[in-house]
Amino acid sequence: MQNTRPWVLGAALIVLIGLAVFAMLMTARSAVQPVADLSAEVGTQIAGILHPTPTLRPDPVTIVREVRSLARLETIQYTVEKVITAESGQGPFGFLFGDRLLLVAHGVVIAGIDLSLLQPEDVWLDDLGRVYLHLPDPEIFVATLDNSQTYVYDRETGFLTSGNIDLEAAARRAAEEAIRQAALDDGILEQARINGESYLYGFLRSLGFADVIFAESPSDASPLQTPGSYSTPTTRP
Repeated sequence: MQNTRPWVLGAALIVLIGLAVFAMLMTARSAVQPVADLSAEVGTQIAGILHPTPTLRPDPVTIVREVRSLARLETIQYTVEKVITAESGQGPFGFLFGDRLLLVAHGVVIAGIDLSLLQPEDVWLDDLGRVYLHLPDPEIFVATLDNSQTYVYDRETGFLTSGNIDLEAAARRAAEEAIRQAALDDGILEQARINGESYLYGFLRSLGFADVIFAESPSDASPLQTPGSYSTPTTRP
């Protein structure tokens, strides 16, 4: 019994020391926590100063410049990505006065046929109930950037300049033109014509016309033309 008493006293002493150390740690943590909270708050304020959130205030006055009726048949849409490099002030002193940015541009190009350009002589029928159409040339209706996905990837300015305020705007204009040209080079207008003819063929056939023939020009046929004498029609099955 006497031999076990020192062990019991030692264990009790260790427990007491552990409780004391735990209490000291909790006290120290309570004392340090306000300092940590203050440091985090100061860090947040500094981040807000260095990277402020923009405040947008649209003017409540809206001016409608023009209202115009449209009859556009949109038949194809391209989504294009281009990388544009814009720079100014380059040369021997570019490291002092230069400005260079890399713009990743995402854009949309929409093409189709403007049906408002159709004239009476562009549509005619023959005695078999076939309708002939001379469609206007396809055109690009929209070539614009998607601002939600277009961004400046990188920008470098010289030591003695804050940057050219017009450089990003110029890069965006160049990106719109590059996206438009890329769609043209890929044949967007020809595909717009094919899609437009396919759609109109199905639509007019659903109205009960015997057939739909697309003519190269209004002079290719006349309303009184007899079957078999038509020169260069194209049809869609």
